[in-house]
Amino acid sequence: MDITEEKDTQNIWDKSTYKQGNDPIMDAWFTSFFIENHLDHETYSEKVGSPEQVRFMVYLEEDEKYYPCSDNIFQAIINKQQGDLIQERYQNVLKSILHLINKNIEDEKEKKYLTSLIKVKYKHETRDRIMIPSRLEKRLYRIFLNFSFTDDPCMSEKKLRNSRAKKALSSDAFKKALNDISAENLFTSSKTLIELRTNMEYIGFKRFLSLTAEKSLWESNKSENYAETDYANIFQRKLIGNGVDALLDFLDISIQNKSDEIFRPKRILWLADESGEVLIDLAIIKYLNKLGHKIIIAFKDGPLFNKANIFDVQEDEILKKELEGAFLINDKQLTKNAMVQIFRGDNEIIAVSDGTQERLNLLLVSTTFSRIFKEVDAIISRGPEQKGRFFDTNFQFTQDIFNISTTKEGEVEIAYKHKHPNVIKFSHKDLERKAKSIISEMESEKKKGYTVVFYSGIIGSIPGQTRMAKKIMTVFIQYLKEQLSKTFIINPSQYFEPGMDADDLMYMWEIVQRSGFINIWRFQMYEDIVKAFQILDEKVPPEWVGKDATFSTGCTKEMDIALDVQKNHPEMQIIGPAKEKFMRRREYGVGKMFDARLIESCRI
Repeated sequence: MDITEEKDTQNIWDKSTYKQGNDPIMDAWFTSFFIENHLDHETYSEKVGSPEQVRFMVYLEEDEKYYPCSDNIFQAIINKQQGDLIQERYQNVLKSILHLINKNIEDEKEKKYLTSLIKVKYKHETRDRIMIPSRLEKRLYRIFLNFSFTDDPCMSEKKLRNSRAKKALSSDAFKKALNDISAENLFTSSKTLIELRTNMEYIGFKRFLSLTAEKSLWESNKSENYAETDYANIFQRKLIGNGVDALLDFLDISIQNKSDEIFRPKRILWLADESGEVLIDLAIIKYLNKLGHKIIIAFKDGPLFNKANIFDVQEDEILKKELEGAFLINDKQLTKNAMVQIFRGDNEIIAVSDGTQERLNLLLVSTTFSRIFKEVDAIISRGPEQKGRFFDTNFQFTQDIFNISTTKEGEVEIAYKHKHPNVIKFSHKDLERKAKSIISEMESEKKKGYTVVFYSGIIGSIPGQTRMAKKIMTVFIQYLKEQLSKTFIINPSQYFEPGMDADDLMYMWEIVQRSGFINIWRFQMYEDIVKAFQILDEKVPPEWVGKDATFSTGCTKEMDIALDVQKNHPEMQIIGPAKEKFMRRREYGVGKMFDARLIESCRI
């Protein structure tokens, strides 16, 4: 047997029974899958989201890894199945790239060169059949762009699609059909004003949804001759799928569950798909916006066939006009606080890039996209490819997922996947309520004549030491309470709840810290840590030697806050390491509680 050969892993993959660590050969093949697809965070930490960031979007069990493809594709690859599924997908990718070359390259010599280059790369990438078809597509497409010196080979086609859709939506025939209610029997079917209004909202929403299945609006010029009756017929399309009632309930336009006049506006992340149909998306989004909902619409980060991307939003005059007044997020590493401020602003429609040039890959999305995904009330995805990523997989997500697609029969299908039941989510209001509760306690103690002390210390900044950090802090604070009279000391480690990440904690604590009720803000000193271990009758472990609050990313940010608060409350004392030493920990690794620069040196 060749020294490089391993036993066949075929048919041993079963997510329900496979556990990492039981079979080293299978583990190696599993890891190789992520490495070869450039999806392993340990290997490509600058491009692939950390497990913590992925958990903003995907509910994962301990030691479970998310893969951005359907279960059928993954199982075919991981089990080394040599069937037709993978080969067919690979061939479809090759055909689409070769079609681009034939369509866009006129020089025969250049065309022959680029065709041969793509075929050579194709054979290399598909040799072991470990490549996800979408990742193969990304690599071949990138080669085409780089060697053809083409910014976006489908730009003209996309602009034409958008133009056709815009003409259809602007036509008198469409407007008359949209506003006609002669056949709806609104007044006979509605018993109350609430039902009448809800019926009207439902009819308008259904009519816009029906347009998503009418591809002739953007794929041909056929709609130029559509009359009012043609649109009326389009509006008769059925809505099918398990998500119809769920979506209506979510949007608060379901008569069956309309028991009161209380409207509950939602924050929705809308995942755009193809050019042309994105104009229909925007018509729906504007309609939902008028009903009171806030929509964040996500585009691709760069060209990918006919997919709508963020550059189209800025360069296509039609899209630019349609999104006039919308807030465009350009920062791919938006902080939670900044995001909250944007959400609370007056802009009811927000545009953002997902950070990728793939159909949907949650391992490669930007920090901003993952944080938005975590904070909204639901996701509305578009088209069969996005549906495959969300629904043809065993994974569950941190949000309710809807998908709007068209069936082969031309019906509008709305699919629904409920978020994992164990997802714990802290809304901004939840965190603010917790903060106000702590502030109320501080105010009460202060009125009794107590001195309020806020203690900032290391909690999550030493990887793998969070439990010990909480223990040290609690032991030392208890010691302080025994030494000091009429002193109310806040121990942040006691307020941590499962599901909270660094974003949540910092957001909550900043509200508390800026309340004006803190008399003394104490930052953890190395002497505090030594004393805590003495009380525990233990020696200081190596990982804690020399540590103090200056080692903590959170404490560094809190020192900035403390100095700012002290400007308005000069009577507040700051005790701890010299302010000048709070320089080394500046930014969290996404979803982590320690400095981003520690990720490379401290793998956990």
